[in-house]
Amino acid sequence: MNPLKGSMTALVTPFRNGAVDDAAFQMLVDRQIKGGTAAVIPAGTTGESATLTHDEHRRVISLAVEAAKGRATVMAGAGSNSTVEAIELARFAENAGADALLAVTGYYNKPTQAGLIAHFTALHEATRLPIILYNVPGRTVANLSVETIGALSKLPRIAGVKDATGDLARVALQRLASGPDFIQLSGEDMTAVGFNAMGGAGCISVTANIAPVLCAAMHAATFERDYDKAVSIQDRLAPLHEVLFVETSPGPVKYAMSLMGLCSDELRLPLVSPGDATKARVRNVLRGLELID
Repeated sequence: MNPLKGSMTALVTPFRNGAVDDAAFQMLVDRQIKGGTAAVIPAGTTGESATLTHDEHRRVISLAVEAAKGRATVMAGAGSNSTVEAIELARFAENAGADALLAVTGYYNKPTQAGLIAHFTALHEATRLPIILYNVPGRTVANLSVETIGALSKLPRIAGVKDATGDLARVALQRLASGPDFIQLSGEDMTAVGFNAMGGAGCISVTANIAPVLCAAMHAATFERDYDKAVSIQDRLAPLHEVLFVETSPGPVKYAMSLMGLCSDELRLPLVSPGDATKARVRNVLRGLELID
């Protein structure tokens, strides 16, 4: 099986008293793999990479590699709005034993398409690992165009894209621009079944932090073209997909995980705990899925 195909989890980074909770993090990695998750992604957006120190970022990647023990792909977050910093993170991840990189577009700087090509080309030349581009313009402002991704896909180690635009039309357009072997991963849980039906290879999921078994089964069904089963699972998960983004992620997902006894709900400022109304909705959804009493 393609190691970059299936249900993949954008891992939260659990904190305890302000520090990374190493034991909880490694327990989460193990839970994911036992639940059928094909790849774990440490130090991504859901992992609060923006507020991790460089030492913490590197530590989380090392912890993931150590806990995975070769049982699943470790796709390390290695993006930055500084190309030099992204290269440093990529080289560390490669030396630590990660299998692939997830590299976000340059946020805040508002680079042009030419700037994005130069950024990812430099990153490509600095590592031997396959790189998944991460296009999430809702957070970064910088939007990788279909044409830009098509140009970057000609580089041998630019293996695919995590598309968090929510635009399913891009799947077909990107396949035409980059070829059928270019890996397209959804970055949006709610449209993952449709994304796969259009030719996608899976999803880098927030919801899978909560329900890895269901998410893995849903993706497996799409690859078997059993869309009745896939849609049935998707419908069951839809309220969870929705509630996890009522407020800024990973606030709701960490609160849900705390209710399940998986980790604390501690966040790094400027993120704060969800409001009472959101917490009530999270509890109701988890009860509906029989994940808590």
